[in-house]
Amino acid sequence: MKFRRSAPLVLITSIALVIVTASIISSLLFTRMISSVEEKQFSLMHSIVAFNLHGAEDRAQARAAMIADLPNARALFAAKDRAGLLAEYSKMFADQKDKYGVDQAQFHSLPATSFLRLNAPESFGDDLSKIRPSVVTVNRDRIPYKGFAIAYSGPAIVGLVPMFDPQDKHIGSFEFGIAFDDLLDNLKNAYGLEMAIFIDEPSLHELAQGVDPGIFSDQNRVGKFIRFHSTSTAVFQSLVSDKDLNTTENTQYTREAHGVTYGIVLVPLRNGAGEVFGVVAATSDFSASRSSRGRALVWQALIGLFSIVLLAGVALVIIRGTLLRPLEVITARFATLSSGDTTAELTERDKLCDELKGLAQQYDEFRNAKIMQNEVELTLPPGTGKKESE
Repeated sequence: MKFRRSAPLVLITSIALVIVTASIISSLLFTRMISSVEEKQFSLMHSIVAFNLHGAEDRAQARAAMIADLPNARALFAAKDRAGLLAEYSKMFADQKDKYGVDQAQFHSLPATSFLRLNAPESFGDDLSKIRPSVVTVNRDRIPYKGFAIAYSGPAIVGLVPMFDPQDKHIGSFEFGIAFDDLLDNLKNAYGLEMAIFIDEPSLHELAQGVDPGIFSDQNRVGKFIRFHSTSTAVFQSLVSDKDLNTTENTQYTREAHGVTYGIVLVPLRNGAGEVFGVVAATSDFSASRSSRGRALVWQALIGLFSIVLLAGVALVIIRGTLLRPLEVITARFATLSSGDTTAELTERDKLCDELKGLAQQYDEFRNAKIMQNEVELTLPPGTGKKESE
């Protein structure tokens, strides 16, 4: 084994292993950091959806309570004056629909019968006890309710409150329903999220008699769900499948579509009976974090390779310049000295490392001794042998 070959090989291999290990650890740490950033993005998306859904619930219930408490509304409802209620509040409903996305408003008589739909005055008298459990609960327990439901005009965020006649006798309930369409569009405008709502198709067929039949097209069908509204059809066609929608809990995942990586959150919607009837989906572009991860890996690889080459070069220069080359010179001087040549001197002694200075000193001592021996031999009478002189 030659030191000239084995030592640099061992050093360069060690340098490479250390740098590769450090690069791998750094890459893992950066990947975890990116994953943490994406988790925060997912958490923010969940919070945005939940906050706005709850806010819409509160607004629907507050509006319902305002109408239910109006003396004229209580008197007209107690008198079963459908025409009077329609004349009194149809303009109010039209304004609410135009400005705030309210698309349903309905009076329910006991125990759970539709008395007047301001959004569809021609449709009334149907029993809601089997299809609208929240109406049954409000009229039975005389407590407000807010949540989600599939009503005559489609899925909505509803607020229901009990109604009483002027003598405070319970006579039924009133509800406001806010459409998901405006809410999802507003979320996109405010936060840049692409939004969609998927509704169970059999439930939509059964309960939403007032929706446009065109909504049940194959283009909108995703398994047993109908994509009732979305801010980007092309995006959600690639990002959400029927298997994804079969969830009962908040879900999140990433998926690539059209060359872009998206983060998707799914929020199930439950009716008054606690049954899931739909899913709200929100998605955001995650390509920035993913591309930064890719760029970081490339830069780490380049920096690692450059570091290996640089340190290997430095190691070779140090080993050869500081140790091997001076050692070759000293060895050559010893070889010359052993052949009887004492003329060779060691120059640039100050450039030698401390370990080699001692060896150079030994060379000088041997050379001086050899010179003195030669001088002694020259002073002896001719023909005198070495043994005689001794």
